[in-house]
Amino acid sequence: MMTPVPPSDVTERVAKLRDLINDYRYRYHVLDESTMSEAAADSLKHELSQLEEQYPELITPDSPTQRVAGVALDKFVKVTHKVPMISLQDVFNRSEIEAWVVRMDKLLPGKKHEFLSDIKMDGLACALTYIDGVLIQAVTRGDSRVGEDVTMNVRTIENVPLRLRTNEKYAYLLTGRTEIRGEIVMYKTDFERLNAQRVKDELPTFKNPRNLAAGTIRQLDPRLVAERPLHFVGYDLLRDDPADVPTNAAVYDMLGQVGITTSRQAKVMTSVSEVMEFIEKLGTTRENLVFNTDGAVIKVNDRVSFASLGTVGKTPRGAVAFKYAAEEATTIVKDIVISIGRTGAATPVAVFDPVDVAGSTVQHASLHNADEIARLDIRIGDTVIIFKAGDIIPQVQTVLVELRPKNAEAFDYKKALAEQYPELEFEREGADVVYRVKGLSGDLILKRAVEYYASKGALDIDTLGEKNVVALVDAGLVKDPADIYALTVDDLLKLDRFADISANKLVEAIQAKKNPPLEKFVLGLGIRHVGTQTAIDLSDKFHSVTALQHATIEQLEGVDGVGKVVAESIVAWFADEDNIELLQKFEKLGVRPHYVQKTGKLVGENFVITGTLESMGRDVAADRIRALGGTFQSSVARDTTYLVSGGKVGGSKLKKAQEYGTKIIDEKQLLELLG
Repeated sequence: MMTPVPPSDVTERVAKLRDLINDYRYRYHVLDESTMSEAAADSLKHELSQLEEQYPELITPDSPTQRVAGVALDKFVKVTHKVPMISLQDVFNRSEIEAWVVRMDKLLPGKKHEFLSDIKMDGLACALTYIDGVLIQAVTRGDSRVGEDVTMNVRTIENVPLRLRTNEKYAYLLTGRTEIRGEIVMYKTDFERLNAQRVKDELPTFKNPRNLAAGTIRQLDPRLVAERPLHFVGYDLLRDDPADVPTNAAVYDMLGQVGITTSRQAKVMTSVSEVMEFIEKLGTTRENLVFNTDGAVIKVNDRVSFASLGTVGKTPRGAVAFKYAAEEATTIVKDIVISIGRTGAATPVAVFDPVDVAGSTVQHASLHNADEIARLDIRIGDTVIIFKAGDIIPQVQTVLVELRPKNAEAFDYKKALAEQYPELEFEREGADVVYRVKGLSGDLILKRAVEYYASKGALDIDTLGEKNVVALVDAGLVKDPADIYALTVDDLLKLDRFADISANKLVEAIQAKKNPPLEKFVLGLGIRHVGTQTAIDLSDKFHSVTALQHATIEQLEGVDGVGKVVAESIVAWFADEDNIELLQKFEKLGVRPHYVQKTGKLVGENFVITGTLESMGRDVAADRIRALGGTFQSSVARDTTYLVSGGKVGGSKLKKAQEYGTKIIDEKQLLELLG
């Protein structure tokens, strides 16, 4: 059946509708003007949608109806930025800004500087590429050189024009390649509204707008992205011919003319004093902005001068980012727990009463080493001031000695090591500020960690046994468990142990475990006191690594079998900066643990085995019980469903089972339950 040819009046109507809707979007998002109600705009979109459905040949890629794609992606494609999205050097006061200007004066003697200052938005950096005015690609910042293609998701953002707005002043921007850079943000009011709804739905609330915006853009299904109100706020524009963009101030004029929302805070200044006035005023008014900001960006306005200044390391010499002082809060130290890192270093972690700092809940902070504890004179029970260094890592700033409990004792580091790790010895050599496990080199600990991660009980990675792990670590190819996912066949062929078949087999086996069950991944991390059943219970409770990472002591203690010692061990592991980097590395390498909902006929049934079994070992029995959805417990509790009584039974478990009314069965009955 042929599609009817649209009459000329319909073609004209569609064009006018498209122009009117785009004009409404431009005025609403860019000029903050409303030419009609939202309901009226929705009505126009509905009419346009119906006409395009009747005459599909009238649909264009930049039509307002083409924002939402219906198909979810399998993964994001990596894209190399044509020009790296490099980060800026941070400055924290006037003297550091003045020192920056002095450095530029030495490189551009006699050049009078003009500055463009704007707010530093707290969002997800993204680059939009337009060819001949039409949006063709959106890429996240990534590691500054390589980002991820999130085009389908960004197309759902209402204030992102699918076609740049026609204008006479900068008509050339609609020809050739125009790249627009900015931040994807969520407005505070939208964030609060979403959280209010989640409270009503009895769901966990989101921590802050930035994390929610970043997490939303990384959803593989654009339909989910479309449900959340995001905004793109532009701050830069690139053209193949640099002469097209003479100044950074011109960028903001261009962005407005082509239909891109800006912060509306950018100003041109001619002195450091004017820059500081801008920063000070912003410091008092930023709470009233529609989105979060953690500072200001100061750039040399002239783009030729900016380019000639070049870069130092990974930062441009022509711009800096002013950061406001980190938000502070007070809380009480509940405990000091020591975590053993993968190099054998013993790192103390302060565990706090949970407190909100800079938009997120903080309940622990690394104290680094024994010397830092002595310097702060921090004790269990102390009230401390904490802050987020760079608005990211929680740190203890000072102890409020005036509020110290009378019975608070100085922290004895050696005694704490002996109590928390009675099976280990520690030593501190020479000028080293860190206590390390005695008799275990960093490489030996690393080998054990990688072996455990790949073991049958954890990730069960075929052919990654002890000998291969030793070879990989000794060759410097693996420096932490995440590194195995970066191994290539070419890497392995350089080692004597591997030929083509064995190298390919190992790489394939590792890559096959990039989406492991959550409980297997948690177990593989090697968190002290977290065994197979505890890893399962934690997975059933929190459903993701992120949720587990941010769980409070109280939430952890609410999990069956998790007491104070285990909960603090988990918190300490996730507070260790090496472990934080390790988790980030897993994510960067594409490792995505997933929660598997329990199924099977034994869901809800709890088993304890006492004595020996004839048909199988206890570990095998436990695995078979778990495979059918059951829970394997180490000791009889009030919720134990079955006590399996084997040979050479001890009396204590039988007595407790009788006391609790637990059903006692023999091995034959267990086998019947297991099928």
